[in-house]
Amino acid sequence: MNWIPFAEEKQSRYEHPHGDLDERGLVRQGNAAYAAGLGLLMADDPAAAEWFRRAAARWRESWDAGDGRESWGRPIGALKASLLAGGDDAAAGYARWTLELGSTTAESPIGRYAATLALLALGRWAEARHVAESLRGRDDFPQDVADALASIAAHAVIGYCEAVESVVTSFEKREEFLEEAAVADTALVLAALAHRRDIDEPLPASPTLPPQLQEC
Repeated sequence: MNWIPFAEEKQSRYEHPHGDLDERGLVRQGNAAYAAGLGLLMADDPAAAEWFRRAAARWRESWDAGDGRESWGRPIGALKASLLAGGDDAAAGYARWTLELGSTTAESPIGRYAATLALLALGRWAEARHVAESLRGRDDFPQDVADALASIAAHAVIGYCEAVESVVTSFEKREEFLEEAAVADTALVLAALAHRRDIDEPLPASPTLPPQLQEC
């Protein structure tokens, strides 16, 4: 796939939004920016970071623009985007915000997922492991993602490698993606968090991953 035209189309949608930039409009804008970032990352274009930062900012703004809570997708999205953008300060800020929303005591697994991402981003390994363990053994949350999170927190390299490989395989089998961006973004985020834990294993070869980040 030629990722540059894909990214350009998403950039155009971001820059020329349809409708008001209310809560839903900001979410759509964040989606477009995130897809542009993924496309540029797949093309090994350093401009990807700026588009991930835009995505995180729009999703954060959309939360403030709405009155709904327990909508964990936006904090998760902002965290993932900031991690892919790089830069510890921004990721730490989104992580602290996510925790302030009460994610660690959320009843839903998606809320606990948000908490685990935030705790890992902040290097709070023991707390992250505790929350990640609560995601294991559930039938309403992907077990390979739970295993990868727990393995990162515990610095279990083999467990992480096996889990992230399973995550990538699951993306290869998908038929639907956010904004049609066929990229295993969850695996990329897990790799970014693993790096913070001094786990620097290459990702498996896959058409859903940037070539520059795959194993030799």
